[in-house]
Amino acid sequence: MSVPDPSHALTPSGNLRRRMAVSNVMQGLATAAAVLAVAVLGILVAFVVVHGIGALSWGFLTGSLPPPTGDGSGIGPAILGTGEIVLFATLIAAPVGVLTALFLTEYAPPRIGSPIRLVIDVMAGVPTIVVGVFVYELLVIGVGSTGYAAAVALSIVMMPLITRAALESLNRVPGVLREAADALGVSRWRTILGVVLPSATRGIVTATILAAARAAGETAPLLIVDSVFGPNVQLNVAHGIPNIPLTIFSLAEYGTPIAKQQAWGAGFVLLFLILAANIGARTLVGRGQRRAFV
Repeated sequence: MSVPDPSHALTPSGNLRRRMAVSNVMQGLATAAAVLAVAVLGILVAFVVVHGIGALSWGFLTGSLPPPTGDGSGIGPAILGTGEIVLFATLIAAPVGVLTALFLTEYAPPRIGSPIRLVIDVMAGVPTIVVGVFVYELLVIGVGSTGYAAAVALSIVMMPLITRAALESLNRVPGVLREAADALGVSRWRTILGVVLPSATRGIVTATILAAARAAGETAPLLIVDSVFGPNVQLNVAHGIPNIPLTIFSLAEYGTPIAKQQAWGAGFVLLFLILAANIGARTLVGRGQRRAFV
């Protein structure tokens, strides 16, 4: 009986060389796609910064909205209004999203949980302009543009994002924590409030911040439900509330050189706010992961 040569298995064959070549090609394509994605984002950010930074000033950030001629003034009411709308939308979407995720992870049997998850996935893919039309039929007809209609529309956009992220955070909570609470005779609701939610809080907060940043840049729903507002600060949600996306749209429509520069400046402010929220959320996640391994 012949003894096999141990070195024979280590000799590269034609098949191995082919697989390595395919692997190198796919790795190169993946790297090129990642570089392209980063380059597109870099070009977009650079373009907005170059065209918009010249419009920035204290008066621009705090002044009232420009008149239809597009001359002068600023975007102060739009910045405050965007924050107000997103805040109200978050107050609506976050509790609904988190409670839905808790129901799916802690209470719902598979025959009920699967259809609900499907509905959430479908909601996440619904075009935002369809959401705007729905809220328009529900809250705007006969009343006019209102801040609460805008908040409801953005909350519908945010809710599936928060729910899906909260589901992932809750599913990452170790099962031994729940088992230990059960072994101690702790009731189910106290286990959820005292053990499960605190363990998933950081991920839920991060998801809420990212969803709010996404909602802050939405234009289509606001164009339908909150497109009529005055040039000054408006805190009453029963009236139309100025916001940055529609201010950019209006300034771009004016067509004057000053209005165009102001549109770029408003775009720069909105982009900065969204990037800051995303970076803050990623930093929060990173700190949470580092603490988890300490």
